[in-house]
Amino acid sequence: MTGNVPEVNPTRVLCVDDEPRVVQGLALHLRREFEVLTALNGLEALERLKSPGNIAVVLSDMRMPGMDGAALLSTVRMLYPDTVRILLTGDPGRDAVVSAVNKGQIFRFITKPCPSLELVACVKAAVEQHHLITAERVLLQQTLIGCIHTLTDILALTNPVAFGRASRLRQQVMAFAEYLGCADGSWQLEAAAMLSQIGYLSLPEELVKKIYFGQSLTDTEQALADGVGNVARRLLANVPRLEPVVKILETLTSEGQLARLQLGSLGKAACILGLVDEFDSLISHGYDAEVAAQMLECHADRYGAALVSAFIDHLGHASGNRQVVQMPLGSVRPGMTILQEVRTELGTLLVARGFEVTERFTERIKNFGPALLGTHVDVQLPKRLPGGRDVAE
Repeated sequence: MTGNVPEVNPTRVLCVDDEPRVVQGLALHLRREFEVLTALNGLEALERLKSPGNIAVVLSDMRMPGMDGAALLSTVRMLYPDTVRILLTGDPGRDAVVSAVNKGQIFRFITKPCPSLELVACVKAAVEQHHLITAERVLLQQTLIGCIHTLTDILALTNPVAFGRASRLRQQVMAFAEYLGCADGSWQLEAAAMLSQIGYLSLPEELVKKIYFGQSLTDTEQALADGVGNVARRLLANVPRLEPVVKILETLTSEGQLARLQLGSLGKAACILGLVDEFDSLISHGYDAEVAAQMLECHADRYGAALVSAFIDHLGHASGNRQVVQMPLGSVRPGMTILQEVRTELGTLLVARGFEVTERFTERIKNFGPALLGTHVDVQLPKRLPGGRDVAE
């Protein structure tokens, strides 16, 4: 039996120049090797970059009206750091090139007119650089996410109020990202969700409960709550390569930051996490899902009307697909989500609502007494269990 050969998507290259004939010429030379997108100015280029699919290389002219090449490549570097940047210039002036290199951290610059073989070779080198960057990033993100999973899993057992919520937010943001079609490569969003509650480590557990359930705070308690963001920044500041995650978390606590970060993957991640965080907070304060969704619509300008509308559609879609069963606590398996609080006989909170069961948790509950292990809990089943097994297996 002959299997299907997987389709390989061609590498995408974006060419930007305000002269249509130059753009057409670049596309003519490159389209045999790559999928070529074109733009006639910087703003149009940024719109192209927002389209679905990864663009490996941006090749931009230096002198363009409005946003010049240096400004464009600098913006690309900030919003799409994995995209390799090449400057194309017909006027290799020293000051202009230095500006472009410093601001955009370009991979190479080439002068017009450029022989076709040299152009193709340069773009091929940039594509290879992009492959190296993305391979390193994938390895890095897998390592970071694995470490963060372990950290938050342990903290969820010792501080179930805060880190139970982090587990819940992670599930919700990743499900929404999958619904939007942007779950692949969204490691910053996943990490930010898991670390979003780390600042609450500095607060007494009773104060954390008051904050989560919307109870009134004293002036002293409010001052402690306001300092949570600074605590998180200090804890994460020295972790290499977590800068994008810290940026997302900073955005959530800074008025007006979301609006300034609408472009790019980090801005979208911040909006997704902020939207889900606000929804979860409203549910914790006692609002039902329908009322909470209506209240989110009042903040459409904060997150973007299209994103809020998509989230409300996602909530309806997700509620129809949820498979919820009751089972003894001792029978839960990794990948399942416990939908209610679980407390010991003394009333100590053991598991927060929305906790995703892990292997470490299933090992730990073996130490619980038979009465607690036999307690029936509401559990949401995943589509597939870890390892690719069907739930029914």
